Parts: sequence; structure tokens; C-alpha cells
Amino acid sequence: MSFLYETHLHTARGSACGISMGPEYVQRYIDLGYQGIIVTEHFFNGNSAVDRRLPWREWVNRFCRGYEETWEEGQRRGLDVFFGWEETFDGCDDYLVYGLDKAWLLEHPESRKWTRGGQYRAVKDAGGCVVQAHPFRQHDYIRKIVLSSGCVDAVEAANAGNHEQSYDALAMRYAARTGLAAAAGSDTHDLSRLDEKNAYGVYLEKKMESIACYVKAVKEHAIAGIKTEPGRCDYRGDEYVRLPVDIRDGGDRSTGRDLWEFLNG
Repeated sequence: MSFLYETHLHTARGSACGISMGPEYVQRYIDLGYQGIIVTEHFFNGNSAVDRRLPWREWVNRFCRGYEETWEEGQRRGLDVFFGWEETFDGCDDYLVYGLDKAWLLEHPESRKWTRGGQYRAVKDAGGCVVQAHPFRQHDYIRKIVLSSGCVDAVEAANAGNHEQSYDALAMRYAARTGLAAAAGSDTHDLSRLDEKNAYGVYLEKKMESIACYVKAVKEHAIAGIKTEPGRCDYRGDEYVRLPVDIRDGGDRSTGRDLWEFLNG
């Protein structure tokens, strides 16, 4: 028996691009066969719905409200709800952070000024993990693709919010070439768009008792499988990348490497 989890979800409470409130999602995920969901609002440097001018404690309290009210509804209906977030760097690349909680955030206001490497080291030291979200997404608001494999534990290889199948095919290829674990998530923003076709996620062999269980599964390459559409991550070698690509080393320094040599060499 395996357990299905949503790893990437936004609410209108914490994410400016969110359409639906967290509690609205709970019954739909139950109906779709999920054991649990992870609420991952856009963090301080991303598309957050929380006013950045607020004092840090108040900012964190408001940032966590979407998760907290979703957790309460999950408790009432029997869906496990966990906490994470999604941070953005340079308006380009996004990272899902798991394993840290509200209390940790309250004590670490410096998280607002992290670099990619600083984020990874701090999260790792605190017992969490970092997953790069939709690394090959090429939507209009993204200036370039940044691949910094030394700053992540896994790659989101399938994302239901991607417009093109090739984005996920490239992400899965990237995960395979780097030896990083492959995850998947719906990137849910709107309940009206959440159906069987657009519901992605990960399968775990054991039920998550806490978010630490997911961190462990990522770090130990123990994700049992991903839920996505058939063929979604199939790499054919003729994928097109229209954006500049910045491939970085373990220290998050640009290498100047060619993408296709990197993926196919």
C-alpha cells in the first residue's frame, strides 16, 4: 500500500496568485484519494500576499494563516496537512522548502535575505530539505533558467502548472543526470482547476506522521513514485529552450556550461 501526497499548493491567504482559500481544497483532495497535502505559500521574495512592510513577527503570523486554517479543516475532515513554503530568487527560479516550522521562522528573520546557497545551508542545518520547483518553466515572467544542483536535494520533475510537457521532460532528465531525487506537485492555486488530470503528487510507502517524514524520503531517495499524466516526463531529445540557461556548480557559481552537453553528454 502507498500513500499519495500533494507537495505544492497555494492559498489566497498567503500567495498573491492564489484564487481559493485553503479549507476549500480539503474535501477535493480527499475525494481524489490523497492522504495529505503540503501548503507551500510564496515566501518573502516571491509572490507573497503578505505586506513586506510589516514587522517580522506579524509578517510570519499572517504568512502562516493559510496553512493553519487549512490544517484545522483537515483535522475536521480527515486529511493530513503539512507546512512548507516556496521562495524565489532574482524573479527567476523557485525553491520549495520543507521541514521548518513557524517557530523556526520567527527566530530567523535573516531568511528574508538568503542567497540560494545560504538558504540550502540553513535549511539543511535545521533538518529540512530544498526541492527546486519547475526548473525548466518558460513562462513570460521568467528571465532565465537557473540550475543550481548544489543547492537542492531534489527536483520537481512534474508540475501540473507547467504549460508544456517539455518543461517536465527536461526537469526529469535534469534529475536523472544529476542524481537528484524526482518529485511532483500540482502547483495548485485554484480549486476549480483541481481535477484528476491536474492533480499531481508523490507516493510514499509509509504514512507521513510529520513533515520530517517527507524530508527523510527526499533525502534518502525513498519517494516510491510520482502521480502525473502518462508520458508527461518522457524525454525525446528535441525539446526547445528559449530562455538563457545558467548552470551553476556546488558553490552556486555560474559555470558557463552548455545545457545540451550537460543533459546529454
